[in-house]
Amino acid sequence: MRYYSIKKESSSFPSDQPAASISVDIREVLFGDDPLEKVASYARDLPGDNPWALFNTASQRLAAGDTPGAIAALKKILQMKGLEARIYLQAWHSLRALGQMPTQSRAREIQGIIVEVALERGLDIIAAFVDGSVRYFNYSGAAVVWDEKDEEIDRIVTELLTAGQGIVDISEPWDGPRPEAPSVGMVRLNLLTFGGLHFGQGTFSVVAQDGLGGLALRGAFDLMQTLVAKVKARNAGG
Repeated sequence: MRYYSIKKESSSFPSDQPAASISVDIREVLFGDDPLEKVASYARDLPGDNPWALFNTASQRLAAGDTPGAIAALKKILQMKGLEARIYLQAWHSLRALGQMPTQSRAREIQGIIVEVALERGLDIIAAFVDGSVRYFNYSGAAVVWDEKDEEIDRIVTELLTAGQGIVDISEPWDGPRPEAPSVGMVRLNLLTFGGLHFGQGTFSVVAQDGLGGLALRGAFDLMQTLVAKVKARNAGG
């Protein structure tokens, strides 16, 4: 398995012929790395105490040449308690674009992991975050959005994030635009931190046999199976 890093190995990056499915479009909302102006467009009619409205405030301040004001608005988001992990990731993504960086230790704490498996039929994605939320998107278009507290799911998410932290610990953040969805036959492990995106990828067999990558891949598969089983049981009234 190959871990891509700040050294920008983009000249050899295998990004052609991404797996085609509805998941390719849905994946864009998972990373918390949209441009500030795009995030601001979601929130122009929301009240000022809403975290998304603060992105709009930051965008307006920046457009007016008030960079310190934009930074202050974004830092207010970080001070808010109980938000989704993706909101904090988005705030730090915007702050980094303005030259602000988290502390070294904070920058390398994993906040989420997104595992992408590119099949011939399309893209399978499972994403888990430190707030306990999980998103699963099947190549067929089926999806599970999980925001509940569940002891078994929470345990698996913790184990998966711990495996992901091991990859973060031996890699550096990617210094460039986020790559498109992986090409058919590839597995990509995306590790989300306040310092930026870390990731590694390879064929399924290569990732499965890698010490850290295999641990994360097995954790993601366990999470997917458990999640689907719980949803089926709930829908059946079990």
